[in-house]
Amino acid sequence: MIRIIRKALCWYLYMDWQALISGQPTLAHVPESLRQRAEPWDLEAGEQLFRIGGSIHAVFTVINGEVRLTRRDRNGTEVVLQRSRGGFFAEASLNSKAYHCDAVAAEKSTLLRFPLQAFRLALAEDAGFRDAWMTHLAREVRKLRAQCERLSLHSAAERVLHYLESEGSDGSVALTQTRKAWAAELGLSHEALYRTLKKLQEDAVIQIDGNEVTVRDRFRPNC
Repeated sequence: MIRIIRKALCWYLYMDWQALISGQPTLAHVPESLRQRAEPWDLEAGEQLFRIGGSIHAVFTVINGEVRLTRRDRNGTEVVLQRSRGGFFAEASLNSKAYHCDAVAAEKSTLLRFPLQAFRLALAEDAGFRDAWMTHLAREVRKLRAQCERLSLHSAAERVLHYLESEGSDGSVALTQTRKAWAAELGLSHEALYRTLKKLQEDAVIQIDGNEVTVRDRFRPNC
């Protein structure tokens, strides 16, 4: 136990927390006692962090790269439940005994790993950290509601347009992922997404310029 604490303290002294906070502002609320228990965790592209049903021992936050939480539907299609390019993810696991999804690195990524019990103790003892965590959860719930609403839509076109409106700015999204990964986030096969984008573009509903996809003004609500 002493050896583990010493190792964690070495990582704490090594890490530049000001630089980490500059890149991930949510880390500003992490108390010193918990920072001392954090350690970097590197993943290669395609490497799994945990699997569905696995025991939970830690809480993670993405420093750089991307981690996706996924499950498969009845047809075997991969559905992306959460996509994190920075900050905490799999927040529901904090009060669970086992993971309810898989986590995989979409690209080479660096995470911070916080021991589960230390994280729970920090929430119980530090009111500022607890309030910040609740604010973070509320924001994630809003995002999840939008995703649930999107996945309830029956047509692929409706899902694409909902995504552009809810996740973009003025109906425009600059994709930072592959079309195949986007399809998974929409709960579609990549073939279905390609066909839908082609049809929407042919019908002049959307405009595609490289990685930027935009809903044309006349098809936007309240325009």
